[in-house]
Amino acid sequence: MKQPDAYKGRRVVVLGMARSGAAAAKLFHSLGAVVTVNDAKERTACPEADELEALGISVVCGGHPDSLLDGDVALVVKNPGIPYEAPPVRRALELGIEVVTEVEPAYRVAKAPMVGITGSNGKTTTTTWVGLMLEAAGMKPIVAGNIGTPLCEAAQEAGEDNWLVVELSSFQLKGTDLFRPRIGALLNVYETHLDYHGTMKDYVESKLKLFANQTEDDIAVLNWDDGECRRRASSLRAKLLPFSRKEQLEHGVFLRRHAETGRLERDIVYRDEQGELHFILRATELGLPAEFNIENALAAAAIALAAGAPIEPVAAALKSFRGVEHRLEYVEEKNGVHYYNNSKATNPAATVKALEAFDRKVVLIAGGLDRGMEYTDMVPRLQEHVHAIVTLGETRDKLLAAAKQAGIEKAVAIDGAGKSAAETLDEAVRAAAGMAGSGDIVLLSPACASWDMFPSFEERGSMFKKSVHTL
Repeated sequence: MKQPDAYKGRRVVVLGMARSGAAAAKLFHSLGAVVTVNDAKERTACPEADELEALGISVVCGGHPDSLLDGDVALVVKNPGIPYEAPPVRRALELGIEVVTEVEPAYRVAKAPMVGITGSNGKTTTTTWVGLMLEAAGMKPIVAGNIGTPLCEAAQEAGEDNWLVVELSSFQLKGTDLFRPRIGALLNVYETHLDYHGTMKDYVESKLKLFANQTEDDIAVLNWDDGECRRRASSLRAKLLPFSRKEQLEHGVFLRRHAETGRLERDIVYRDEQGELHFILRATELGLPAEFNIENALAAAAIALAAGAPIEPVAAALKSFRGVEHRLEYVEEKNGVHYYNNSKATNPAATVKALEAFDRKVVLIAGGLDRGMEYTDMVPRLQEHVHAIVTLGETRDKLLAAAKQAGIEKAVAIDGAGKSAAETLDEAVRAAAGMAGSGDIVLLSPACASWDMFPSFEERGSMFKKSVHTL
């Protein structure tokens, strides 16, 4: 796309309202574009509509009229979650109208250097951690994107002395053109979101757009333990800064092994480009539990160091951070049973990582949107880490079958027919409580998106916590 101010006097259509759509609309309106915002939801479900209209921005709710798009439209900025097969997006492409997500115009107007963080799992925790590290270093970060401030809004607020720390999904990255972050980080790649991307190839290629325009002046942070990340390293033009839980790196952030015995020490260290080794902290000092959070900590440290943060504030943030809501969040103890909310686990890999975080078998609550995925790959992990399971949602029978294949005898599927989502989840929590004894852990870690029952994983997690509190 052109520079955003090149759309002055030209028509720009924003598909999808919410906060990010409203921010994109305001940006183009401030630059003199003739903006129309369109949302399929009814007007009563679009709280941003009144404010936008008061600014002189046209708002069309309740559907996608044929008159919305024609040859005079210069640009479409779409909500990342709207699929490319959606009628207005398909029509825009047929008319030869460029379609982007808000990441592209935000990048074009941003004065601050940008950190882009993506991956199948761990994005929010890592992004939040990086923000805390840069804040502790006095580097004035603004955390934006999927978390924090909408990116178009943050990009306008940020000055040259700020850092934009941005969580990015594959949906957002797919709609970019010349986007070029100063630091790009790919945390991991697992099979997910294939209902949106269609193929794993498209999913991976969308993630890799993070690095597409980087040069040797930029930095690419990669998980050296992830095969997909590692395979892509040789094709990148940016300077590589890897991180690893398993290998001793010639340059990067890793867990140090004892020089003589080869035993894995729980020390997080950084080896700089000159080969000098810098101790950061012991892994036991991390503010977050679980092995997968060591991986997130390594990634966050690598990103912050790449941005120029000193070791001391990086270590301080690694110690002080206690986690993000809905990500292995401790809820409370009831009758000797400990309840954890991991609603953000929207794919099997995230659930497996959560299961591996505990030193005992758990009572698992899982299930949600059916994206056509099978769960047979989870069977060994279910066998190893789960002693009882409650399934719900569209995938309840698939997950129940996987549990039975794993030899889990205590297994029940909750049929939500005729019940609200809240009632179904409440029934699942009570069933799990009934199968748990003193000292047990009940873990909500769905392995699926929430959209079959809830509008977001956040609402699903909040409902879970409410059900636990009312046991």
